[in-house]
Formats: sequence, structure tokens, C-alpha cells
Amino acid sequence: MKTRSNGLIAGALLLLIGGMAGLSLAAVPLYRMFCEATGYAGTPQLRGAAGPGATERTVAVRFNATTSPNLPWRFVPGEAAVTVKLGEDRLAYYVGQNRSQQAVTGVATYNVTPEKAGRYFHKTACFCFDEQTLAPGQEMQFPLSFWVDPAIAADPDTRDVTTITLSYTFFRSLDDAARNGGLDKAGPHVGPRADASR
Repeated sequence: MKTRSNGLIAGALLLLIGGMAGLSLAAVPLYRMFCEATGYAGTPQLRGAAGPGATERTVAVRFNATTSPNLPWRFVPGEAAVTVKLGEDRLAYYVGQNRSQQAVTGVATYNVTPEKAGRYFHKTACFCFDEQTLAPGQEMQFPLSFWVDPAIAADPDTRDVTTITLSYTFFRSLDDAARNGGLDKAGPHVGPRADASR
């Protein structure tokens, strides 16, 4: 009887530990989905739908670019800022160039400021969270399309927003960091591991 009781307790503990491990692995993607769905922490909305059509009100959209010190890239916006009509589909791009003598893979993250505008900033296509590999010396344009929801003008918390800043930061990908000196020496890096056993 005691052996069976101990076996049930051990089984329950293993299930609990397995469940906790599964939740910890799912935490980052679930948090990202939550932020994208709600605009939390300045996360733009990622939806494939086009804008509803231009209105008369405009907002300035500034573009910011940052590169991790351990990624040997030059990364800049194609233009510093644009003025867009609310509801209007717009296309912009960033430019990246690999300044090293070997192929390097990076992954971009992004956010919007002020954070309260994140729920109204819709990106319909973007290069974020996808691994981008540049050959030695290669330069590439990274396009994105977006629109700003006209509802931003009706929300008492955001109707005073006249400028939105979209910021991208490129990091070395996890796999690239592992190939080039190991994760402990590669500095900041992001992205999924293609082979978690390495």
C-alpha cells in the first residue's frame, strides 16, 4: 500500500515538473503572442489586413535602428521619418550590411514608443523575428509595411500622440552565436535554436 502511494506521489511530481518545464519553454512565444494581440509594452499589432483607408489626420512615424555590438553589421533606416495619414498603408525599409569577412545571421526585435500607441500600430509585413543571413560585405534592404489605426485619434489616452517611433534592434541569432565562438562568448543574441542538442 505504501509503495503504491509513493509511486502515485512520484508520478504526480514528475507530471508537475514536466508541466512546469513545458510552460517555461512556451513562456516566450506565449508572451510575444500576448503582446502582439494587445499592443502591450509598445508591441505593434501584427495583422495581414490592409489599412481601412486614409483619413485626413496625420501622424509622424520615426524609424530607429540599433545593432548589438557583437553583430558586425551596419543597420540603418532607409529614411529617418515619414508623415502618414491614419488608416493609410505605407511601405518603409531598413538597410543592413555585413561588415565582416564571413556570413553572419541576425534576428531583429522591435517595439513602438510611446508604448500606448502600440495597439494602434499595425504591421502587415515585416522582417522581425526571422533569421536574416548576409554574406561577407553583402548589403540588403529589409522592407516593412504598416498602417496606423484611425481609432488612435478617438482614444482619450492616445489622441495627443503626434509622433510614433518604430525601433528595430538586430542581434546575432542563437545558431550563429553557437557556430562562432559559443553562446557564452557571443554577447546578446536572440531567436530559436534549430538544434537544441548542440
